[in-house]
Amino acid sequence: MTSPIMPADRSLAPLFKPAEIGAFTAPNRIFMAPLTRSRSEAKSATQTGLHALYYSQRAGGGLIVSEATQISQQGQGYTWTPGIFTDAQVESWKPVTDAVHNAGGRIFCQLWHVGAISHPVFQPDGGQPVSASAWTPDGEAFVGDRHEDGPKVPFQQARALRTEEIPGLIEDYRHAARCAAQAGFDGVEVHCANNYLIDQFIRSGTNDRDDQYGGSVENRLRLMDEVVAAVCEELPADRVGVRLSPQGGPGGTSDAHPGETYPAAARKLAGRGLAYLHVIRPNSHTGGGDREEGEKIVRDMREAFDGPFIANGNFDPAEAARWIERGDADAVTFGRLFLANPDLPERIAADGPYNEPDEDTFYGGGAEGYTDYPTLEKVEDKLPA
Repeated sequence: MTSPIMPADRSLAPLFKPAEIGAFTAPNRIFMAPLTRSRSEAKSATQTGLHALYYSQRAGGGLIVSEATQISQQGQGYTWTPGIFTDAQVESWKPVTDAVHNAGGRIFCQLWHVGAISHPVFQPDGGQPVSASAWTPDGEAFVGDRHEDGPKVPFQQARALRTEEIPGLIEDYRHAARCAAQAGFDGVEVHCANNYLIDQFIRSGTNDRDDQYGGSVENRLRLMDEVVAAVCEELPADRVGVRLSPQGGPGGTSDAHPGETYPAAARKLAGRGLAYLHVIRPNSHTGGGDREEGEKIVRDMREAFDGPFIANGNFDPAEAARWIERGDADAVTFGRLFLANPDLPERIAADGPYNEPDEDTFYGGGAEGYTDYPTLEKVEDKLPA
């Protein structure tokens, strides 16, 4: 391994210490957060050469977590998002993982099922989306050109997933984990956050079931527990991460007692030798929430989990370094900052300057606002002598 970078601002040094994360050593603690960019092929949900360039440009991060990637057709909720359940999708991801590895990086695939945050245009045979219980999310589904009233249309009511359907759902996660390994990913992150399907089971606001998956906190955590266990049967546990979000997410619901529920989830995940637990604190990009209360929950989750802990939630480098220095996190994932600055570790080491993200190009489109953000080296080349 190369020697750690020494930043110009020594207070940022904690970000540049190597970290043991599951099966590998990350050269720094500046990780790339999962970022949906809506540039996959619409019909096949496959990746392209543009994705290989995008991810390889950002391989200097200690770890890349891929954009959310649906585990099945039922799991899709947005247009132009990728899958990891067909042979064609596996083949399309291989050039991406190869490009990241050739650039010296590491990449995990985020396994995703949106649950109710979908629309019949994405569902097999145009059926209802599924959730923990019958529920109509607030807001609109991003359907692109799949609906005559698009690109956004109101969500429709999701139906409760039947108890006898849950083993098949778990098998979908298991199959997706196998596919991710075949595609060359270094590991997977099970997406249990942001009020998507597994989180819909966890949250009391979306789960009023009366079977073994509803009611008590223990029951509401059961699906998460069983999915993670199944994925760990396909991959070594030290190549499996989990993402949780105590507050925020699409659809407009929450948990009545997040300060009890989510530390309990962290304890449930302890003792397995997982690669990491990735937790989102309240922030303006994920529906907000009380910042002080939310950060206390995150610290309690850190205490409850026995492995590497990754924090996320609109951090700037200085605050991220303080969290790591205090031991509140082992690494921090950056989203928009990494989106606009492909060489983010070098930018942080140099104390900027930073490119500003162009929100008009976040979702959909081609290279513009995706692979054309300049590196610091290119910016300096343009400066007058």
